[in-house]
Amino acid sequence: MASKSFVAFHRLATWSTILITGALCAAFEKEGGSGIAAHPQAIVRNGTYYGLHSVQYDQDYFLGMPFAQQPVGDLRLQTPQPLNTSWSTARNATEYSPACVGYGQTEGASEACLTLNVVRPGGISSDERLPVAVWIYGGGFTSGSSSNPQYNLSFIVDQSVKMGRPMIGVSLNYRLHCWGFMWSKEIKDSGVGNLGFRDQRLALHWIQENVAAFGGDPGQVTIWGESAGGNSVGTQLIAYGGRNDGLFRAAISESGAPSTYDRYQTAEDWQPYYDAIVNASGCSFAADTLACLRTVPTDTLHGIFDNSSIVPVHTLAGLTGPQFVQVIDGDFIQESSTIQLQKGKFVKVPYLIGGNADEGTSFAIEGVNTDADFREVVMDWGLGNGTADILEALYPDIPEIGIPATMIGRPPQGYGYQYKRVAAFQGDVNIHAARRLASQVWSANNISVYSYLFDVINHGVGPNAGAEHGSEIPYVFYNVDGVGYDAGEKPMEDEPPSYQRLAAMMSRMWISFVATMDPNHSGVGRTKWPAYDIDNPEVIFFDTNVTNLAYVAADTYRAEGINYISDNLAVLFGH
Repeated sequence: MASKSFVAFHRLATWSTILITGALCAAFEKEGGSGIAAHPQAIVRNGTYYGLHSVQYDQDYFLGMPFAQQPVGDLRLQTPQPLNTSWSTARNATEYSPACVGYGQTEGASEACLTLNVVRPGGISSDERLPVAVWIYGGGFTSGSSSNPQYNLSFIVDQSVKMGRPMIGVSLNYRLHCWGFMWSKEIKDSGVGNLGFRDQRLALHWIQENVAAFGGDPGQVTIWGESAGGNSVGTQLIAYGGRNDGLFRAAISESGAPSTYDRYQTAEDWQPYYDAIVNASGCSFAADTLACLRTVPTDTLHGIFDNSSIVPVHTLAGLTGPQFVQVIDGDFIQESSTIQLQKGKFVKVPYLIGGNADEGTSFAIEGVNTDADFREVVMDWGLGNGTADILEALYPDIPEIGIPATMIGRPPQGYGYQYKRVAAFQGDVNIHAARRLASQVWSANNISVYSYLFDVINHGVGPNAGAEHGSEIPYVFYNVDGVGYDAGEKPMEDEPPSYQRLAAMMSRMWISFVATMDPNHSGVGRTKWPAYDIDNPEVIFFDTNVTNLAYVAADTYRAEGINYISDNLAVLFGH
């Protein structure tokens, strides 16, 4: 059977670094002109930064500001360290930093990448105390960047001003692939696991200490992400045993959750890959192999990390190869995220969480033609025969109940005869079961949680992909012109006006949640988004084919299969 690679699945979040001259000009393109005016300034704890002002959006941009000492030299593969220097003259914050080096992500990328960006409404004072939304990008923890123009915060910040609830947008970088998520006995013993998540955590501390200088309120921070970014948000909710460090007051996960879709790999599981890296680097005879890896030139080490014969590319066909997700290091991650949720060991803040109707088309393995092929997919998760029997029954080969619903009947040639069956299963395992479980846990603990399902097919995607993974992003960001998308793939191009109306609704609901911890103060539409109730579970469905763009329905789609998976996540998948 053919399989979709881990990297191909995350193609929506894999982009090269775009410097300010590209990203901001793209954002200003529809307004015309450069749109750049005098330099705004902000005085943070370590010194002063000067940024850029956009006349068109009346916004200030502070870009590429380090929140940590850069993880180069002796700081490579180390826990991120706070800044330890100050300066007396204003520093330049007018360009995005390079992206972090990742899988296949080299051009314009660097190890010196731990920076963040601030976008604020123009003309505000440092004592304004606006709510703050902190964006964490996706990319399977192997690629991605805060400079991706699809994540341009100008559009949603502009919407916040127009709706009378101005907010500040922040985006951050974190280490990727082996640079941020490698694991082994040596890494465990040195206490340097989960580095990418630790980068995010240090950025959140920087925001607490400095966002007031930009007019933000450190007491009104919402963390927000999609895919790996959505799981990053979930990870911060259970970090350090669910300890509340006061870093945020609310959270948003799009197509992600605290529970991961991958089994926790032990240091022993990872060891063969680490040893292969050490051997290829010429460090196998070093007394301290980690210290030796810190001396290897960046390009050399990147070539080793990207060599699939040394570090196999993880695929969604099963659990083969190294994984770049949470690992239980006994410190940052103390036990399974699912078990922590069941024990109530998580930061108890309001949560907005959801997924897309056809997530599984991005995860699904092609070439599944028979019951035996489907069973092999199930068994590849390390499940026993009894469990495989149950899941085969809960996910029958009935195309009418598979996904995407817009793929009528059996799939076209090349997909595999049972593609819709495996797409439903893979989407539920990877996204929907964890979403439903988190919603149930929040509700059971009497904490506000708002759950959604997005069901819109974007321009250029087609019915065989459906409402795929990542398709909600331009609506949430209010990126109605498709900035950052290739020609012919702009999501709302040549589509009915309802698409842009839905973008206005969704972006303003997200803004309302950031501002009030309730999405129902958007001022758009008459559909009330109910808080999730475990005794009467309902979600809001975003669908341009339905009157008023959204409707509320019971959270019962594929109920038996999803409930079985979510009820048994900790047991079935080692979560």
